[in-house]
Amino acid sequence: YRKNVTPTDGPFRPFTEKLHRKDNLLSMRDQIQYNQLMGNATSLGGVYAAVVTPLKPDLTIDMDGINRILRFLAGRGCHGALLMGTTGEGPSFSSGERISLFQAAAEVRQTLPGFKLLAGTGTPSLDETIQLTKKAFDLGCDGVVVLPPYYYRKATDQGLYQWFAQVLDRAVPQDGKLLGYHIPPMTSMGFSLELLAKLKEVYRDQFAGIKDSSGDVAWARKLGIEFGKDLVVFTGNDRLFTHALRSGASGCITAMANLLSPMLRTVWDKAQSGNPDEVIQDKLSAAREVLDRYTPFPPLLKMMLSRLHGFECWNVKPPLLEFDPARIEIVISEFLASLE
Repeated sequence: YRKNVTPTDGPFRPFTEKLHRKDNLLSMRDQIQYNQLMGNATSLGGVYAAVVTPLKPDLTIDMDGINRILRFLAGRGCHGALLMGTTGEGPSFSSGERISLFQAAAEVRQTLPGFKLLAGTGTPSLDETIQLTKKAFDLGCDGVVVLPPYYYRKATDQGLYQWFAQVLDRAVPQDGKLLGYHIPPMTSMGFSLELLAKLKEVYRDQFAGIKDSSGDVAWARKLGIEFGKDLVVFTGNDRLFTHALRSGASGCITAMANLLSPMLRTVWDKAQSGNPDEVIQDKLSAAREVLDRYTPFPPLLKMMLSRLHGFECWNVKPPLLEFDPARIEIVISEFLASLE
């Protein structure tokens, strides 16, 4: 494999190095051209990275690292990033740590025209979720992605509706956007079609959509058909990206966007013109199949970002452990072979 692989070719390349350096802002001319490529989207649709959270050896957040990784992703064509999601180890962090990251990311975003930030604010605690959600919007995040309160796994749709209604009423401004986070493999609970319909009916402006990380093809299709015109529907699985777009989805929020956002962006762009790229989708699916054999993702992605793109090899929070360095050569070899 090659270290420090050129971040991207194509139309984004002129901006990549400038955005990757923390002290180099885009000129006004650059901003105009970059905005044109980003599409100046007013909606939340597009390609988002479920960004890793950079950690120092003492397990504190590396704020310079979040600066660099967000610039890196913006320069590679991402429309935005989800902070403190599953890939970002969100449930492992305190409210104070999450807020400090949201603030640092919001400051970086001021120099990235068109780049959007979504904040993972869900916790089993209603009050804590409300506080985190309020703070995310106060700091200028474009939306929040909220897990259901996953400790009581037999909660009914009515109970979940009341919980989300409290968050929406008390923490989401009228122009704010909340997306539910559907990831049953981690939470053992999720959103029914009926719950989504009720939330959208009552909170038409504030309840914006859902991030679907179920990996269920039939469910992804149902979401697109039922809600593709009314809700922002993101797939969280790279293998389902083209399928989800054809079913009416608005984009993706994926772990693999940390590594392959230019390819995901190409699929998204071509799908907007009615010509999805099946060749690239097949490569994305093959690459995701490789990574799925070496979960959990956070330690693996951090080591791959280090080996392939020259980032520091950031730590992970327990209970996750560093990926075995003796195995990384095998993973990278398989990963790159899948893209040929």
